[in-house]
Amino acid sequence: MSLYEWLLFLHVLAAFLLVAGLAAYGALVLGAGGAAARRALAPPAMALWGAGGIGVLVLGVWLALQVDDYALWDPWIIAAIVLWLVASAAGGRLSSELREDRPGSTRLLLAVMALATFALLVDMVFKPGA
Repeated sequence: MSLYEWLLFLHVLAAFLLVAGLAAYGALVLGAGGAAARRALAPPAMALWGAGGIGVLVLGVWLALQVDDYALWDPWIIAAIVLWLVASAAGGRLSSELREDRPGSTRLLLAVMALATFALLVDMVFKPGA
């Protein structure tokens, strides 16, 4: 396999980890489990979300630099980075609220994470303006 194929494979794998982390957060926030369930599910959710998020960003930038047809300043790549920042900021705040057991705005933060992640995936698949 070429370097491009490896990068693309790992980038898509990181996207799956990101979505798995989002699903785990969804189970935490929307699920009917109590404090014990939250304590059990929070670490895997944070790990999946964190590893997926970092992997998507790093490997995506590497891919943009590797492929001659793409540049970091392409509008769809800039949009992806902005959406990643929005989802990551909401994810960080959600993690803090869950760790400190403050359920204040967890549903709103989960919704922001989900919408930004969905928009990021749509951006990656269709590459508008590419």
